[in-house]
Amino acid sequence: MNPGAATLADWRAILAGGPFALDAACRPGVEAAAAAVAAILARGEAVYGINTGFGKLASVRIGPADLATLQRNIVLSHAAGVGAPLPPRVTRLILALKAASLAQGASGVRWAVIERLTDALAHGLLPVIPGQGSVGASGDLAPLAHLAAALFLGVGSIETAAGTMPAAEALAAAGLAPLPLAAKEGLALLNGTQVSTALALTGLFAAEDLLAAALVTGALSTDAARGSDTPFDPRIQALRRHPGQIETAAALRALMDGSEIRASHRAGDTRVQDPYCLRCQPQVMGACRDLLAQAAATLAREANAVSDNPLVFATTGEVLSGGNFHAQPVAFAADTIALALCEIGSLAERRVAMLTDPALSGLPAFLTPHPGLNSGFMLAQVTAAALVAENRQRAHPASVDSIPTSANQEDHVSMATHAARRLLPMAGNLTHILAIEYLAAAQGCDFHAPLRSSLRLEQVRARLRARVPTLDNDRHFAPDIEAAAALVPGLAALAPLPPLEG
Repeated sequence: MNPGAATLADWRAILAGGPFALDAACRPGVEAAAAAVAAILARGEAVYGINTGFGKLASVRIGPADLATLQRNIVLSHAAGVGAPLPPRVTRLILALKAASLAQGASGVRWAVIERLTDALAHGLLPVIPGQGSVGASGDLAPLAHLAAALFLGVGSIETAAGTMPAAEALAAAGLAPLPLAAKEGLALLNGTQVSTALALTGLFAAEDLLAAALVTGALSTDAARGSDTPFDPRIQALRRHPGQIETAAALRALMDGSEIRASHRAGDTRVQDPYCLRCQPQVMGACRDLLAQAAATLAREANAVSDNPLVFATTGEVLSGGNFHAQPVAFAADTIALALCEIGSLAERRVAMLTDPALSGLPAFLTPHPGLNSGFMLAQVTAAALVAENRQRAHPASVDSIPTSANQEDHVSMATHAARRLLPMAGNLTHILAIEYLAAAQGCDFHAPLRSSLRLEQVRARLRARVPTLDNDRHFAPDIEAAAALVPGLAALAPLPPLEG
């Protein structure tokens, strides 16, 4: 990987467990910045982040004999996170993001620091990082401190292939020893937006896949309700001009192309218009896709950024203090991803409700052949509604909730980590909403036999029916939902959408 020039596809591959290696050409720049820090120390200059205290204590000068202790102290004191650990795959992405940022030669660290991060990835050493404790300003201080404490000081815990181990033991098992941090290095590791960015990227990739899956379940619901594909006509979308609307309508047309169910209702259908949950799919899903595209552009830049402080400019020997650690762009991106996740689920739940209502769908009540004796999908729709309600609560913008910290030195914070951390639970809720729609739409299409849907949608139904039979009479419903939920991620590949990053 060329630091500063990675693509979203590169980060997605690392999240999925792919290899990570840095272009060796970046090493001279890293060493030049480390030499610039050493020169400052040799001259005895007082420079923030190198030989001073931090934050509100920046005016306190630290003597040469105490610089190593200063770096150790900042790591240990800042490792104050709480809560459930971040998922290992997210931690893996954090390590890669941090290594790529430091490798751009503006952080003043030794090459050995970057090697420790890449060695950890190569050996599968993932520090246990509590998920709570960052406000997304001055960097993701607490979670990154847990990373640094484990990998560099041997303090804390590390997840390995053999399970969770004390950090010192895990390092020793991999043939590594603790690596004492030199001047500037502790701060460089702790500053930065890598935790919030990794969480936001994970949420983005999940949202991209779930939007595509929702187009598949939405197309199947349209056939189940004998809805019209006329609203997906490309001429309608062209007049609105929004790229997402044009792309999602094209995907819906492709998904429904050749449906016998749709063809059977082209003549003599007395309904003038379908409900919005069917008819306005391109408008709603397209707007969600445009939100995700905007977030993708922001996060692609942030993932390639240098976001610690102060920054070292080796060509001039200057060390400049700024605010690249402030994660406001990530917070806004995460908030927009949350909006998209919420709306995708909201529209899908309305389709489930429509399918279970005989007055709207023309199908048996609650999609059961024997309503009354059986309740069918009655409570499945209630579960979908509950999950939508929960996602609506979580979709409230986190970026507006700034709270001052560090004795008002950090008087405006982004809340980016909070904004991004809630995306994975929201995606989990959406997965189950789409699983319920998947079941309901397939059940609705079963009532139209012997008519078949399109080739693509029949493939979708076949996948489900291989695991979940038609609901003839009531049975334990929860296992059906979980079986369908396991299939939802795979639906994304069936929706003909271009990647968010071209």
